[in-house]
Amino acid sequence: MIQTTAVLISLILGNWQVEFDESSSRLDVVQKSGEVRISGRLDFTTQGKTWKVVAPRDAIQNRLALLDTKGDVQGYISFQNNGDRLSLLVNHRTAQSYAGELAFHGEVRFTPDSFACNTQAAKGGRVLHLASGNADSALNDSLFDPERDRALLVRAAFNRLTTKGDGRYGLELRGRIDETAEATWSFTLERNYYRNRYVPYYKPINRKRCPSPPTGWMSWNTYFDRATADDNLAEARVGKEHLQPFGMEFWSIESWQDNSDTLPVSHFDNLSLKPSPRKFPLGMKKLADDIRALGFRPGIWTAPFGTGSKEFYEAHKGWFLHDKTGKPLSTWNGTYTIDPSQPEVIDYLREIHRVASRDWGYEYFKIDGMSGRSKGYCAHFFERPEIRATFKDPACPNPFERCVKAFRDGIGEDRVFLACQGHFTGPDAAYADASRTGADIVHPNQPPKWPNLLSQARCTLNQVFAHNIVFFADPDTLLVGDFLEIEQARLATTVVALPGQMMFSGDKLAGLKTERMRLLQQSLPVCNVRPLNLYPIFDMRPVWDLKVRRPFEDWDVVALFNWTENDAAIGFDFAELGLASDAEYLLYEFWTNSFQGARKGHFEMPVPKHGVRLLAIHRAKAHPQFISSDRHITQGAVELKNIEWQETGKCLKGTVKVVKNSPMTMRFRVPSACSFDAAKVADASACTAVAETKDIVAVTLKSPETKDIAFTLTFK
Repeated sequence: MIQTTAVLISLILGNWQVEFDESSSRLDVVQKSGEVRISGRLDFTTQGKTWKVVAPRDAIQNRLALLDTKGDVQGYISFQNNGDRLSLLVNHRTAQSYAGELAFHGEVRFTPDSFACNTQAAKGGRVLHLASGNADSALNDSLFDPERDRALLVRAAFNRLTTKGDGRYGLELRGRIDETAEATWSFTLERNYYRNRYVPYYKPINRKRCPSPPTGWMSWNTYFDRATADDNLAEARVGKEHLQPFGMEFWSIESWQDNSDTLPVSHFDNLSLKPSPRKFPLGMKKLADDIRALGFRPGIWTAPFGTGSKEFYEAHKGWFLHDKTGKPLSTWNGTYTIDPSQPEVIDYLREIHRVASRDWGYEYFKIDGMSGRSKGYCAHFFERPEIRATFKDPACPNPFERCVKAFRDGIGEDRVFLACQGHFTGPDAAYADASRTGADIVHPNQPPKWPNLLSQARCTLNQVFAHNIVFFADPDTLLVGDFLEIEQARLATTVVALPGQMMFSGDKLAGLKTERMRLLQQSLPVCNVRPLNLYPIFDMRPVWDLKVRRPFEDWDVVALFNWTENDAAIGFDFAELGLASDAEYLLYEFWTNSFQGARKGHFEMPVPKHGVRLLAIHRAKAHPQFISSDRHITQGAVELKNIEWQETGKCLKGTVKVVKNSPMTMRFRVPSACSFDAAKVADASACTAVAETKDIVAVTLKSPETKDIAFTLTFK
């Protein structure tokens, strides 16, 4: 330890450098790599008095001292180091006992691409936490950089991180000396956070190739094995009119292979590239061209780990796995399953995907049979010792990864790759852009049922921590047809869209009622959402909180789910959302278009069985303010471009994106001290304003083209 006349203290503790200036009580902590810099003031108070934090008055080098008002040392702040972890432990001197609080107020600098999050699961948690934009929560306890897979874990009894931008965060820590467990703080730079804990093949999402979660339509969950080229194009024409303007991008073809007219998939000719002559008589290239002509990017489904074609098997018999008796080994993928240890097989997998990509022109590949959940999926199948023994090369080190890499090499670096039944623990994470995290939303030739929707939600909860970080999550298609009650259809929409997951529709679009089509439209485009809980969740949490931060406004969108068989009251404490428990908030419910008033502390409301309520929550202001929009379920996060209250002139000015021929309604709360005057836009015929209640004004905008519309609301 070096102590100067200015009482400056400098310590090297493992990978950390600690400096303390006694005159200003300033603490500076720098991690050896320079990625972490923490600076701020240390203060200690007890019984309303402030004690000084000073250099130690003895020869012990790894601590500071707490100096009472009489000039006596009464306690210590000890620094403890373990590699990339630095801890501060506050303790009494000898057997003296007194209450007190140590506080730190300052700033932490981390990497520019980082964001505040939560890495420490609380026992009995009821809330799934999500964010769009650099939103803050009082519950955040860490910073994470997805490009470098590095986390800064901050542990304290009270920990408040507030985002300032460009890798800078306000940091406030507090801990009481009379409660030993709360008197310890620690900072840990954890390299390879996902790679070491969950994702051994961690690789940042290639956002140049796939900037956002893919959206589209696919036939399987309604047509199953019966969809023809004409069926796909007929649906695409409906999608072009009703969904493409809202942001739908891909049109993906299922069950196209020869012998795919009837299930099971194991009978399909999955490897020869021959399409079904009955369903796709003009071939797959022509269909891709026709889809592209309608303004969509064409996609295609493959199941390439096996085949049901005896002809192909006989021509390439040595490529397939057999048991000791010579009987072919079967999986979900085929009556005959490939041997992935053979270079010729890997070359062939690469080539058929190259043909579909480059010669046929498909841009989105849903490749099935991936990591999966059981022996029927080949990652599991190839791992079994009795199966590996049948390989031509039983010593092949990672046969499944060989296949996945071949798929990526074949389709090319500019195509979107969805690993169907992929998983974050496998090589899917390194090569795929997206992963089908959910189980099938339907059983073959059946409509979705409540257990299917429950499974879709459960899979979302336990894998959404990897979404928009490791890959984009696909919970399977969003189905909203009349086979579901409207409450269940709204629940499915919320489960898929609120976390910003992939949104692929699978209904027969021409038959959808306007109310059901509206649910799909309100899910598009996908909002840019990432998790705040960076760990898997395995309980059915009833509250999902999306925190939205935009340069002009912050708000929460909170879903209240009733997973039970009976109507119930579902609610939350505002503190559970990381919001101030003593502040007043305005709540507007999306599905029932109802203002819930101003609340503080706690809120609950009735939610029907198998249903959901979706609340926009804004901190109450003294002037008129925006509180909701019916355009998108995030209630402004997608469509609202800016909004500003101008005291001079008493007006709200903003800009919102309106989709052509689709009226949208915004709601504004008017405090009792004001009254609504008028709403103005450039084209007066495009705007209608109605005072729905004494508190709420509804402003409806429409346009014959998709465009941003500037609006002004005046008040008296």
